[in-house]
Amino acid sequence: MRIAIATDAWSPQVNGVVRTLQSVRAELERQGHEVLVVSPDLFYSLPCPTYPEIRLALTSTAQVGKLLADFNPHAIHLATEGPVCLAARRWCMVRGFPFTTAYHTQFPDYVSARTGVNPEWIWRYIRWFHEPAQAILASTPSIEAALNEHGLHRVRHWGRGVDLSTFSDTLVPSAAIRALPGPIQLYVGRVAVEKNIEAFLTTRQPGTKVIVGDGPARASLEARYPEATFLGPLFGADLAAAYAAADVFVFPSRTDTFGLVMIEALACGTPVAAYPVTGPIDVLTPAVGAMDENLDSAIAAALTRDRAACATYGQGFTWEASARQFLTALAPIGLDDAIAA
Repeated sequence: MRIAIATDAWSPQVNGVVRTLQSVRAELERQGHEVLVVSPDLFYSLPCPTYPEIRLALTSTAQVGKLLADFNPHAIHLATEGPVCLAARRWCMVRGFPFTTAYHTQFPDYVSARTGVNPEWIWRYIRWFHEPAQAILASTPSIEAALNEHGLHRVRHWGRGVDLSTFSDTLVPSAAIRALPGPIQLYVGRVAVEKNIEAFLTTRQPGTKVIVGDGPARASLEARYPEATFLGPLFGADLAAAYAAADVFVFPSRTDTFGLVMIEALACGTPVAAYPVTGPIDVLTPAVGAMDENLDSAIAAALTRDRAACATYGQGFTWEASARQFLTALAPIGLDDAIAA
């Protein structure tokens, strides 16, 4: 099957959307499918205001459409709501071709956190963008409920996975992190205002707070919280060793749709502390984590969880299952539909 995926989030960006798409593509290709990714790196682009790492493609329906037409896909998926996917959406709509979309990011809340704009204004755009889709892929029941609440009902479940060749409880923990005063409390992800990292940095639990990742808020937070350890971005085995070295993984975000880093930490045997919000409430169980509106209390409770139980639970999330759900949700273009530029 030839599958075209249009996305405004792609390498060199480092985030859950990119990692999900890359992992699912790899699994689809392993199964013998042919996958085309139409992404900003194929076009001239500009840095997104306040998020220079994110590139906004300057492209057109004709440019994106030519790539799609030349590929002659059996199905088209639009992963994000930015310029690349807008062009792909327009191309599909003109030709009457079905497509699927995904709601990866709490975009209305992100914009609100950065600009103060009423998130309901952004939801108008979200509704308009996703409404024609044959299916809207969502990672959790909470996100499905939020989409339903805003008038979007053709929602299909699309879970997430863990690369079990990289993240497991058999790893040697990072010696440098283990040498820090414990308990080690770890955050992994973008260092940006919408991730609510300051809520973690102001908790009063003893031990060391370790921040892995980069982003626009890093310099400010590093200057204001010198007692925390900022390691910058880590990848692959180094990231896995950081998870394994932590006593608790702290997930302070209130705006994520899932939180891929949580299941990676769990697969390494590290329990999770979080707020009881979308993402954590869909992923965590009492045996592997703790959720509380008081993040200090959540951290203290999570530290008591059994690491073996965490690893068993986290390793149950696979990219094979995620790719299967993705495939099942796709809307095939009819055999008698002519794909023409």
